[in-house]
Amino acid sequence: MAVTRLIPLHINKGKTIAQCLTDRLEYGKNGRKTEDGKYISSYECDPRTADEEFLLAKRQYLHITGRKQEKDVIAYQIRQSFKPGEISPEKANEIGYELAKRFTKERHAFIVATHTDRAHIHNHIYFNSTSLDCKRKFRDFRFSWKALSRISDRICLEHGLSIVEPKRRKTKKQIDRPKRPSLRDGLRAAIDAALEKKPKDFDELIKLLEADGYEFKDGKHPAFRGTGQKRFLRLRSLGDGYSEEELRAVISGKAESRRKEKKPQCRIKPGLNLLIDIQEKLKQGKGAGYERWAKVFNLKQMAQVMCFLQENGLTSYEELSKKTDEMTARFNQLSEMIKISEKRLAEIAVLRTHIINYSKTRNVYVAYRKAGYSRKFYEAHREEIMLHKAAKEAFNQLNVKKIPRVKELNMEYAEVMEQKKAAYTEYRSVRKEMQDYVIARKTAATILEIDLEAKVRKRQEQEKEKDTKRDTGR
Repeated sequence: MAVTRLIPLHINKGKTIAQCLTDRLEYGKNGRKTEDGKYISSYECDPRTADEEFLLAKRQYLHITGRKQEKDVIAYQIRQSFKPGEISPEKANEIGYELAKRFTKERHAFIVATHTDRAHIHNHIYFNSTSLDCKRKFRDFRFSWKALSRISDRICLEHGLSIVEPKRRKTKKQIDRPKRPSLRDGLRAAIDAALEKKPKDFDELIKLLEADGYEFKDGKHPAFRGTGQKRFLRLRSLGDGYSEEELRAVISGKAESRRKEKKPQCRIKPGLNLLIDIQEKLKQGKGAGYERWAKVFNLKQMAQVMCFLQENGLTSYEELSKKTDEMTARFNQLSEMIKISEKRLAEIAVLRTHIINYSKTRNVYVAYRKAGYSRKFYEAHREEIMLHKAAKEAFNQLNVKKIPRVKELNMEYAEVMEQKKAAYTEYRSVRKEMQDYVIARKTAATILEIDLEAKVRKRQEQEKEKDTKRDTGR
């Protein structure tokens, strides 16, 4: 698990660029923190003279471009911290080096100093803001910290390390709270309800609203005020379809009611999605608007699938089907490995508890046996004797011939736990890929009008025929 942070380094007040570069890099190269420089690596520079090489590149940049910024960034620092006990210093330095190369796209010189003076191993990565060709500078783009974090997580997963799962915060739009209707919403709803009663004229509409608790004010701008309201609400402020002229037109039948009904919004989730069966939805009562939206949605999903196939180098349906089967088989294999690991961890936990109980109560049980299984002794030591018997019964059920040591069980528990963590990290990645491949295959089959169910039935029939011939041959 690695946590990253990108820090731009500026010129300190009262110091030169050379002094600032030397101070920052010397802190990273501190021998007490890096075990006398054992865990320092570099790219396109020498760690001993990195500050001078950085400075020389800046002078060449000024000579070539003639550009000079007042508040210039002289270098960037990346801090990468790892979970205590999860990684060795050598591995941490290797991962930091790989992170710097990917993030800078090998266009900037850098050094990686791995510090081991804290409980958590961490990297200090310093890269020059000036590129190697001395013609441009690093652009600290928006959300660069997020891109850095994603690259770090990808590298950690590739090396079998855990990552920090982001916590998604609900925005105001995502929080499922009933929206409090405004005063204008209430007046519009009252007018709509009154119009449904088919009033003969505008005066009758006013009477219906007054019966509903609204007070009417006539004049240049007709307005209504509900019970408990301080101010009148003008009809023209309610939006299209609610002015006096428009309401009179609706009552007389010259215009239709402009009542607005909010339609549920369909939000498309990121990634690949299954195509919508439009005909089936229409049978369920969906309208023409939904049909238009679904057609556009399906076209977008088909385009995404085509891009997905191109990115993964799949040029035929057979290749896609083969790759999908491979991903599904790998997913099932990892799932089974995790289940086996969890089962073994549970067995070790139970066995460890019984071994401890057996060891603690052994002397009591020996004394009980020497006492000729005395009833009085049993009542005096009932709990210890029952624990001892339960432990022996558990050993028989688990088929334990030789009782292992607790230390050995602890070591095995740690090994199985590491195997489970490694399998689960790959499991999550493979699960997402498998889902994408399955959706891509279904979408491609729809585009090509391939009947997947018929293919599956045919494959099952072929397998049954093979089994029958094999059994007959026997």
